[in-house]
Amino acid sequence: MAKTRKFFNIVILIFVSILTFFPLLWMFSNSFKTAKKIIRQPLNLLPEFTDFRNFIGALKQAPFDLYIINSVVTAVAIVVLQLLIGILMGYGLSRFKFKGKKFLFGAILLTYMLPSAATYVPSYVILAKMNLIDTLPGIIISNAASVFTIYMVYQTFSSVPKEMIEAAEMDGANNWQILWKVMVPLSKSTILTTALIQFVAMYNNYMWPSLITNSKKNYLISVGLNIFFNSRGNFAQNLPMLMAANAISVLPLLILFLVLQRWFIEGISDSGVKG
Repeated sequence: MAKTRKFFNIVILIFVSILTFFPLLWMFSNSFKTAKKIIRQPLNLLPEFTDFRNFIGALKQAPFDLYIINSVVTAVAIVVLQLLIGILMGYGLSRFKFKGKKFLFGAILLTYMLPSAATYVPSYVILAKMNLIDTLPGIIISNAASVFTIYMVYQTFSSVPKEMIEAAEMDGANNWQILWKVMVPLSKSTILTTALIQFVAMYNNYMWPSLITNSKKNYLISVGLNIFFNSRGNFAQNLPMLMAANAISVLPLLILFLVLQRWFIEGISDSGVKG
């Protein structure tokens, strides 16, 4: 019975994995085909040629390298700010007792329930007054705080054994030292996982950047892809280059995951605190 259950679990996992991975494989495969081959045999995953003509054609028609650099730079800067704010907020909320703490924490979580579109108008007005419309710093500053990051760090810090904190205090450590020498090292898996999740979210962010940027030099990859997609008159004829452009856009994320997958899986599988 146990072996049968294990067999079915493996079959289900393989099936779900294929469903999940197939669109990505289909996209890369079609990057090495002509439009006629894609339309004639849409489910055939064998490439028609092995050169990079579609990738070269896409890069000639739009500066995807610039879009990727913009997305990576802004995503890294945003994640660094989010982690810094999240770590400081998470430590304060998990360690200190003060009046209005529950109200403050509840208010922070409440903002997570708001649709992001509800904040677009006030955020746009604030950025306009700061002369940050159509700038990369405007995208970075407007995404500097993340409720998700604050909550994840707070939950992880709250699970750190009090004995370890008390031992550090007995050794004469102050709050700053406890934070960076005890709490953060013990929570590094969860912090790294949160950073990866937020990096992917910010790298793929579309709606807000599309509202506050209108010059090509400041486009993120998501905005650039959309404009490239809508600017191609004959969709069927340009399908291979569209697939190549999409493949170019996901390469940084695939490389990042392959390099950091061990830490990502560790962060998902535990709370980030090791005994």
